[in-house]
Amino acid sequence: MSEAPGTGRVIADRYRLLDPLGEGGTGIVWRARDEVLGREVAVKEVRTPAALPAAEAERLLARLEREVRTAARVSHRNAVAVHDVVSQDSRPWIVMDLIRGIALSDVLDADGPLPPRRAARVGAEVLAALRVAHEAGVLHRDVKPGNVLLANDGRVMLKNFGITPSGESSGLTGTGEPTGSPEYLAPERALGRTPGPESDLWSLGVLLYAATEGREPFGRDTEQDTLRAVREEEPPPLRRAGALASVVEGLLRKDPAERLTAGDTERRLRILAAGGTGSPSGGASGPPLPPPDAPTVPAAPAGEPGKPGPATDPPESDGHRRRTGVLVAVGAAVALLVAGGLAWALSGDDDTDGRGGGKATTGVVAFSWRA
Repeated sequence: MSEAPGTGRVIADRYRLLDPLGEGGTGIVWRARDEVLGREVAVKEVRTPAALPAAEAERLLARLEREVRTAARVSHRNAVAVHDVVSQDSRPWIVMDLIRGIALSDVLDADGPLPPRRAARVGAEVLAALRVAHEAGVLHRDVKPGNVLLANDGRVMLKNFGITPSGESSGLTGTGEPTGSPEYLAPERALGRTPGPESDLWSLGVLLYAATEGREPFGRDTEQDTLRAVREEEPPPLRRAGALASVVEGLLRKDPAERLTAGDTERRLRILAAGGTGSPSGGASGPPLPPPDAPTVPAAPAGEPGKPGPATDPPESDGHRRRTGVLVAVGAAVALLVAGGLAWALSGDDDTDGRGGGKATTGVVAFSWRA
């Protein structure tokens, strides 16, 4: 078997290219060896479109290098870490963690849609990485299944941070073309407005829709029609999302101010991933949950000696007390089971549907990188 052109080449006197892992519109990702630290890394060779004027290409590469340095501030177990950006042949090369696994997009292509519970777990892990990035003042701008890795060690990793400081630029390049994937672009970005963290939440909603329904809600035959659908049309009704439907619908609201918040979204996804069931309307079963960080209501104080205490209900009969005791015991057992299920779901993949997610869970080392 012949080697790919460039194999064995050393970049910046440090990173030796071993073999290509994937290729896309913006370049090639290589498995490489860091000759200084003696470890394997992923190196992205950035390329610009051949038809792009030289001046525009130079501006694009300079912006990309600046954004990659910003992305290096994001450190989280669910984010593919950026270690270095070097210059070779007048363009940047991005050095990242090498993650052995498979892209969510490849799993969906091979196995079809995910069960809602598994999709909720993937979404919660992706959102955890996004929240850290947003707190650092950066956006991802291209949340989609192709940028989500299901690692062989069980982690869900968000890669290819095309991150820019929040509010620095819109979703359009200097030539008026949208950055990111049109099917996952938020309406405000499709309109050329300044994006914010809510724009990444919209993209997460599209990802969850595609993961459970098996198709993107706004994908059309042409890019222009896709962007028009993003701006003007509502997504088709969800058929397979079950209890996840209310979360997806809450994220896919055209007005960024009306979307679910990151905190509420992650909280709901964690509950669903732990096995929460859905009501006929798509919400989580049981009584409404308090909002995050809600203050605990203190118990009413008992009356002091010599003073009347708070009003109390009439004494219960012995039979009623016995029934109440049984219900309390059953409720406590259910609470312990739910808590145990939550801990189990957060500690590993909840493959309760009997599917291993394709190649991602077979134990075979695989690489899936798309530039």
